[in-house]
Amino acid sequence: MIQSMTGFGKAVTELPNRKITVEIKSLNSKQLDLSTRIPAIYREKEMDIRAEVGRRLERGKIDFNIYVESLGRETSTQINQPIIENYYNQIKDVSKNIGIPLPSDWFQVLLRLPDAIKTEITELEEEETEALMQTVNRALDQLQEFRIQEGEMLQRLFNEKITNIATLLQETNVFELERIDKIKSRINDALSKIENFDYDKNRFEQEMIFYIEKLDVNEEKHRLDNHLKYFIETMENGKGQGKKLGFISQEIGREINTLGSKSNHAELQKIVVRMKDELEQIKEQVLNVM
Repeated sequence: MIQSMTGFGKAVTELPNRKITVEIKSLNSKQLDLSTRIPAIYREKEMDIRAEVGRRLERGKIDFNIYVESLGRETSTQINQPIIENYYNQIKDVSKNIGIPLPSDWFQVLLRLPDAIKTEITELEEEETEALMQTVNRALDQLQEFRIQEGEMLQRLFNEKITNIATLLQETNVFELERIDKIKSRINDALSKIENFDYDKNRFEQEMIFYIEKLDVNEEKHRLDNHLKYFIETMENGKGQGKKLGFISQEIGREINTLGSKSNHAELQKIVVRMKDELEQIKEQVLNVM
């Protein structure tokens, strides 16, 4: 079963003095692209967290966030009064010099400025460290469940589209003999319209055979059929097949394009266009596969 790179996971843990919330969002990417937002109090565990996220998620554009909320009266977060005073005086000076009005809500402005809030970093206790990593892993579990569900939807879509292309490939057989006969007839009609034209019939037959062989699409149809089967086989091998499925879809497209360029038949051209439409939907979604 394939997995999608798209997913979301969230986990919450309440300690006696803190509430820890971990949120992880994942989108498609060619490799692991991890962006983290970790509070200063947990910064010492950042490398462990990044290693765990990378080990379990493998690929994707990952947005990882930890939020901490104090539950007790005592808090390590304090307002940095000297910095606030300095900002306050600077803003008043700017207002006077430039002639712009002072803010109506000072606290809303001042508390958002850099270093207005200071956090006292204390050493993490083992119990809190363990709770943090458990919360991270629960969020990762939820995200992976999301990826599996999305992967099931993608697999159903791919099965449908590959089946549609295989059915269209079988439809080409109806027009194959008719296509060759029309080509022969068109060439003979053109020759018959030329007055006083004599030609070596044996040489003509040889050239006709050579020309028909160049227009033969049986080899392309056989390769296309093999690529379709290989796509399904690869998809059923499990996760981590996204790049391989992308390569196979490119090969499928190459055979469809060759089939279209050699078909020289209106109905076959229509079938090729429908094949390309089905394949385009595969290519769009295969980018999301792990």
